[in-house]
Amino acid sequence: MEQPERPDRPGSDAGRAGGILVVADRPRRPRWRERISMTLDLIRANPTGRIALKIFIAIAGALVVTIGIALIPLPGPGWLLVIAGLGIWAVEYHWARRLLGFTRRHVHGWTQWVTRQSLAVRIVLGSVGLVFVATVVWLSLKYSLGIDVIAAAMHYLATH
Repeated sequence: MEQPERPDRPGSDAGRAGGILVVADRPRRPRWRERISMTLDLIRANPTGRIALKIFIAIAGALVVTIGIALIPLPGPGWLLVIAGLGIWAVEYHWARRLLGFTRRHVHGWTQWVTRQSLAVRIVLGSVGLVFVATVVWLSLKYSLGIDVIAAAMHYLATH
C-alpha cells in the first residue's frame, strides 16, 4: 500500500525544482569563529596541547565562575559571570555545554513568559526583584562592612 506524499517526508517533491532537490546552504559562521575553531583544532591535534588546553579552560572557567558566585549577592553581573564561565567550560567539556543549553532554554522560556504577561504582572515581578536586590544589598552592607543603612537613615530622619 502506497503512502500519500507529504511535504515533510524526504520522498516528496517538496523542495524540488524541476526534479532537482534544492538544499539550502547552511549559514556561514563569522570569520573570527572559524579562526578560533581552527586554532582550537590545531591545539587539540597535539596530545600535550590537548592537555594544556583542558587545564587552561578548566582554570579560566573556574576563575570566572568563582568570581560570578562571589558577586551573586551583590547587584551587578554575578549570574552573567557564572553563565560566561559555563561558556568557557563549554569549549572543552560536554557537561558544561549541556548545562549551558539548559540554562539558555530556561532563561529564554522565562523571558518569553514574562513578555506575554500583562503590564500589572510585569510591574509586580519587577517590584519583587527590586525588593530582593535591595534586601541583599542591605544585608551585604550590614554584615560584611558593618554599615546599617536603615539605622543610619532612621537616625538621620530623627535628628533632622
